[in-house]
Amino acid sequence: MHRSASRLTRILACAAVPVMLVVAGCSSDSDGKKESGADKPAAASSQDSADAPKPQNIEPAKFAKLPDACDAVTAKTIETLVPETKTKNGTAGKTSDTTTRGSCSWNGLEDKGVKGSQYRWLDVSFLRYESESSLGVSGQKRAEDNYAKEVAKAQGAQGAKNLRTSPAAGVGEDAKAIGYELKKTDEDFTYATIVTRTDNVVITLTYNGTGYAGAKPPAASDLMKGAIAAAKEAVASVTAANK
Repeated sequence: MHRSASRLTRILACAAVPVMLVVAGCSSDSDGKKESGADKPAAASSQDSADAPKPQNIEPAKFAKLPDACDAVTAKTIETLVPETKTKNGTAGKTSDTTTRGSCSWNGLEDKGVKGSQYRWLDVSFLRYESESSLGVSGQKRAEDNYAKEVAKAQGAQGAKNLRTSPAAGVGEDAKAIGYELKKTDEDFTYATIVTRTDNVVITLTYNGTGYAGAKPPAASDLMKGAIAAAKEAVASVTAANK
């Protein structure tokens, strides 16, 4: 009886040894998996950082400010181009950010008695573009791209007749002179538009007019001459605003 009990004790002790080894082995495998899993996200994160696009060294935009659009054309020029101006200081366009866009307009009707009346409208608008380092695009390049769009927009005026486009020499770095005729309010209006770019700023100036009560509409060449003179002042105002 005593011998049998001793034998049973030895069998149970031997049986317990492989169980402990198995448990220890499983525990070790489990720890190994956790460590391996923890390494993977770190490696992926490192790879993502390496693949992410890096900001480029893009030159800052030349012009950081825009002029007050209503001061961009001199009072003397306004008086010449828009006689009997309703609001000599101009009417500013609405904008939520005066550092990137601005506009102003003037209009007036000059009564010449039995010779009829002459109506004139002048409008100038500015668009300024910042450099985008994250995209690798300079303010100048953005302005060049949008200058082309503004030219196309001016050329695409609905109902325009006798469209004429030519370079506007001496106005900014790029400039187009766009002229056409347009019938509205039963009158024939003549239009002269200058779209120009000075570095990272695009300027669009439109000058138009017509004759009422038997008066002849203005000559297209006269309107274009006035538009070019006003556009030159608008370009100069950008430089002055950034001194």
